[in-house]
Amino acid sequence: MTKKRPNFLFIMTDQQRADHLSCAGNNLLKTPNIDSLAKRGKRFDKFYVNSGICQTNRATIMTGQSVTQHGVRVNGIPISLDSVCFTHLLEAAGYDTALFGKAHFQNFTTDVPKEIIADLDLDKPPEQLRDSILNVRSGPKYERELNFTNSTDPMQDELEGSYYGFKNFRVCTWHGDGVQGHYTHWLKQRFPEAEKNISSVNPEPDSRYTAPQAQKPRMPAELYPTNYITEMTLDYIDNYVAGENNKPFFIQCSFNDPHHPFTPPGDYWDLYDPADVILSKSFYHQPHDQTPILARFHKQLADGEANRDWVLPYAVYEDEAKQITALTYGMIAFIDDSIGRILKKLSEHNLDEDTVIIFTSDHGDWMGDHGLMQKAILHYQGLIRVPFIWVDPNDPAPSSVSSDLACSQDIPNTILARAGLAPCVGMQGKDLTKLMFGTKFNPYDGILIQQATSNILPGDTKPIRVKTFVDLEWRLSYYADKDWGELYNIKEDPDEIYNLWDIQDYRETKLELIARMFEAMVDGESMSPIQVNVG
Repeated sequence: MTKKRPNFLFIMTDQQRADHLSCAGNNLLKTPNIDSLAKRGKRFDKFYVNSGICQTNRATIMTGQSVTQHGVRVNGIPISLDSVCFTHLLEAAGYDTALFGKAHFQNFTTDVPKEIIADLDLDKPPEQLRDSILNVRSGPKYERELNFTNSTDPMQDELEGSYYGFKNFRVCTWHGDGVQGHYTHWLKQRFPEAEKNISSVNPEPDSRYTAPQAQKPRMPAELYPTNYITEMTLDYIDNYVAGENNKPFFIQCSFNDPHHPFTPPGDYWDLYDPADVILSKSFYHQPHDQTPILARFHKQLADGEANRDWVLPYAVYEDEAKQITALTYGMIAFIDDSIGRILKKLSEHNLDEDTVIIFTSDHGDWMGDHGLMQKAILHYQGLIRVPFIWVDPNDPAPSSVSSDLACSQDIPNTILARAGLAPCVGMQGKDLTKLMFGTKFNPYDGILIQQATSNILPGDTKPIRVKTFVDLEWRLSYYADKDWGELYNIKEDPDEIYNLWDIQDYRETKLELIARMFEAMVDGESMSPIQVNVG
């Protein structure tokens, strides 16, 4: 007789740092429900992303592949519909799969990027041959996250088949109180004037907050996207139980917060006082000149030239950093309360006894580190290190903390292994269940993080590419076509204040880390596609 496979509840937030949890040592922010997960399971203290932006790392989480393998180098490239995601494997094994909230497997906009070969003094190839592949991940089948917003009947979308392995889905695009997707249909039924009253258009006045993108919403908390995602998750659990479903479930509950804009609703708006926020030491370290990019961000601020109203990174003043952090804490508090409701629902139905619960985020945020906000190419710890908590009913040693290196790429393999399923060829992550159940196992010597910019940053003439190698002691970042880089001893200098890249005494350390990074790149080469014949 086949042993029953466990259920899974996979909770993901958007743009949440590893230290934005009280169980991770944050003395101001209170996250009692997420803390309860850490007490019941294992919290990873050195869990890294494989890329520091949304679409790219979400593609890694879905496919278990490195950035170079899945090809989602920057935001604006969908996950290939030819990709096998771990949810496809769960679905094939009999799981009832569900996604509620942010997917970002496909693009949110139709904006066309700048032509990357426009400066060549040569005849351009024809449109259908402009890329090195014929299937350029475009067209109607790659525009579903655009079309969900205009859906008049979300159920009809579901009947079209699974979405990257999710049979049930309610997808939320964008962020703050301006979330779209299936949420739009739900919101209009309850708040017909919503479109005219989102905070980016018509915020509730509050003169205390002057920081960029600090926008007080007019909608109550019960209409905010965090609550919608929670309600969809709760409804699914109730319907699952009422339907006496004998399939195990996999639920991905994916909150769009605490990503900017900073829009905690209702009482969450001023739940935390900016005056109580303590910024990192690096915020106050002057001058901000560890890299030319950092220096240029601060020059933009001083010259009044910074674009601080969109997705691009920017520098901030002290009061702004504290305001933004306090509002971010409010958004996280709302998520924590919502998680508490979901955990209570599982318990009411006795589903907590055979449900594995996972909590993580797609990437972090600088949140004032070095005077910066948001995310981009500088791989400070606040951006690349995220929470990861694994709660397993069969865990022999709950309430433990692991300092082993692990990363987002490991999530698919670990979930599949716990379900008793092998990964497909080409999934490159590690199976962390060995650590969960006491096996002596060192997953990594170091983590490889890869990223590129889709926008040209201040002072540059083309997008930037970077590869980072991080272990328990060092963080090295190598930039293409640059005569500078980054090297920090994160064990002795956790705030990454002292860039040792050009210090002669650390030349051997730098070369050794570059060699180890190259080894990680070679080791990470995929075995997919499978060899069809011997020759």
